[in-house]
Amino acid sequence: MSELATSPYLFLKLAQELYGKSPLALAPEERKRVSTVARRQDEIERRILATVEASSVVLPVSSVDQAVDQVRTRYANDDEYHADLQRSDMNHETLRIAIERDLIVEAVLEQVAGRADPVSATEVEIFYLQHAARFEKPETRTLRHILVTINDSLPGSERVAAQEKINAIQARLAKDIARFAEQALKHSECPTGMNGGLLGTLPRGKLFPELEAAAFELAAGQLSTVVESPLGFHILWCEAIDPGRVVPLAEAREGVQKHLTDHRRQTAQSAWVKGLFKTA
Repeated sequence: MSELATSPYLFLKLAQELYGKSPLALAPEERKRVSTVARRQDEIERRILATVEASSVVLPVSSVDQAVDQVRTRYANDDEYHADLQRSDMNHETLRIAIERDLIVEAVLEQVAGRADPVSATEVEIFYLQHAARFEKPETRTLRHILVTINDSLPGSERVAAQEKINAIQARLAKDIARFAEQALKHSECPTGMNGGLLGTLPRGKLFPELEAAAFELAAGQLSTVVESPLGFHILWCEAIDPGRVVPLAEAREGVQKHLTDHRRQTAQSAWVKGLFKTA
């Protein structure tokens, strides 16, 4: 880590955020990218920490303690904790200082975001109208299936045998659809058989064309005839239908408000940080 111009903690944090790895586990190209991002991030943080806003931040000691404790809980014991810090060219005290710096930067950015103008009800309504497609929910169907595969090189799974088997299952289910989960568990050659053949609640475009055509013609509660796909023979059961609809503004309002607010806060932060470089 000594080759870096940034803090070991920042490098450690970015390695986790970007790749979910410890610094020592990074591949050369990953290490190069983390180094580049870390240098840029370090410069941004230095400028933030030099602002009037940063000088006014007072962190409760308990908040720093809590953040350090959260790091320590990732380790089975203190020996592992201290050994890992040492591998990253840190110790308990330097970790605490780095975390305190992190919290001050977060507090300053929160202050800056808080200066953004609130989003009005009219702005929410305009966004909703201008992005109508976002609020269209497609029709979905809750589907189960039973699969019998075809394998002409495996005795008992040849096309004729597979056809006979799936026809027999379909006949049983036509008499008593309540047996579907049981029959799926016993006979389906798809992993979904372990869950009663449940495929899930799906929109169009998620199944083989042959299956989709059959599934989206079924009424709620209806059993299909035998359908063949590249996987083999299927029986489909449409448990429920959720028709396509447009999410009304009343239902969408809270999500739109949050989306616009988050965007406005991020924009305020970005503009403020850019200004730190212009005035440097």
